[in-house]
Amino acid sequence: MQLMTDIRKKIQEQPPLVHNMTNDVVTNFSANGLYAIGAQPVMANAKEEVQEMAAQADALVINIGTLTEPQISAMVLAGQAANEAGTPVIFDPVGVGATAFRTETCERILSRVKVAAIRGNSGEIARLAGLPVVVRGVDSDAELEKPELAAKAVAEHFQTTVVMTGETDVITDGKKVITCSNGHMLQSKVTGTGCLLTAVVGAYVCKHHDVLEASACAVAFYGAAAEQAASLSEPAPGSFQVHFLDQLYLITDEDLQQRVKLQTKEEGD
Repeated sequence: MQLMTDIRKKIQEQPPLVHNMTNDVVTNFSANGLYAIGAQPVMANAKEEVQEMAAQADALVINIGTLTEPQISAMVLAGQAANEAGTPVIFDPVGVGATAFRTETCERILSRVKVAAIRGNSGEIARLAGLPVVVRGVDSDAELEKPELAAKAVAEHFQTTVVMTGETDVITDGKKVITCSNGHMLQSKVTGTGCLLTAVVGAYVCKHHDVLEASACAVAFYGAAAEQAASLSEPAPGSFQVHFLDQLYLITDEDLQQRVKLQTKEEGD
């Protein structure tokens, strides 16, 4: 809990520049959410500038929600520039497995860019792990018998940290596993909550040397803010969305202390 407070304070005192190469649906929501937590968003997709922007940013978020070939090429250029500059890259494989194009895009990016973390739902992570999950559109939650094993397999294969969101979130580097039980079902009724979480993970990761710990703090903070928002709003998506953005800004350390539900498992547990 203290680490979460410390990272949050660092974000607010020295706002990180988070370069988002994200999908058309969530651009505005992601930018407002980053502002709410104290970060500075920038949305840059043109190949003529992405290398320069990624190199000066504190984190780069790559999200494949709405793909075009020029955008993919720009994402690879930005990711490689970020790698050279030491900028952490957070990857969101939206809808991987829904089409061959999306699957090939993930393979292309992950083979050419070193990512600090991959943030996806259970279906997306399962597909990256090679499990036979049926994906329709970009919503692909899967009921996995052993979700931690899928997340660990992806983390080990790509030598990264995996944030797999679901009813219980799983955060792992392939060895240590942290689970988080925070969040609210209304998050699934608002477009972009998962994509914004990926960006929030980016803001947290660039403020702490341990990607696993920073990612877990981001997920717990985000889920606690969602719970707080749901308690203040009507049980409907519209009012929840407004209160959620507010709580990303307003939630107190005391609120977090009461709500955060994190559990750590060491290898072999």
